[in-house]
Amino acid sequence: MQHLESIVIDGGSSDETIDVLDDYREQIDVFVSEPDGGAYDAMNKGIVRASGDVVGILNADDYYSDPSVLRDVLDRLVESGADTCYGDLVYVNRNDDVIRYWQSGPYRPIRFHLGWIPPHPTFFVKRSLYERYGTYDLDLPISADYELMLRLLLNRGVSTTYIDRVLVRMAVGGQSNESLSNIIQGNREVFRAWKKNGLRGGYLAPFFKPLRKLPQFVGTRLGSMKLNDFDVS
Repeated sequence: MQHLESIVIDGGSSDETIDVLDDYREQIDVFVSEPDGGAYDAMNKGIVRASGDVVGILNADDYYSDPSVLRDVLDRLVESGADTCYGDLVYVNRNDDVIRYWQSGPYRPIRFHLGWIPPHPTFFVKRSLYERYGTYDLDLPISADYELMLRLLLNRGVSTTYIDRVLVRMAVGGQSNESLSNIIQGNREVFRAWKKNGLRGGYLAPFFKPLRKLPQFVGTRLGSMKLNDFDVS
């Protein structure tokens, strides 16, 4: 496998986080611990420090579903010639039980108009695209990931490819869903993302986006069955 660069950006933690990370310092290429302006600010710090060709981002408590994920991502990008790729994701609780199964499906531009979005932790981007089109917009503290993917895929027409399997196991929760006010703010930011990119037809996206989550709960049982080949817990 090609060289894997591990970058850890910590927001100046005052708990045991630093002590835990100390046990893995030999496996970390870049480590930063300092106050930041939130999760997307931390992501931007990591991107500007990255030296590899492809950047993948994981939040705390999220992890790749198995050791073959990064190899599959690299192979797919090389084979397809695409500049980005994404796959499926499952939400898990503290017992690692699957709560939701997010099956992305192949990309079509019209799907953005219907509230679709790739699961952000599964979204891999060639670093050159960040240099060309910019990083996360800190003016959107809840939906900057949505805006970035909208900007790259729909506005800039960047090529992408879908990997039809679970790439990430994500802990339930998250800033965008932690309260009703955050959900409302997040949907407002989705609308603003369309305006920022000068795109038309995004009026219904904030309404369809929450509705698209319902089948993820219905499909959890099917998703759990599909995970059998990849579950390493």
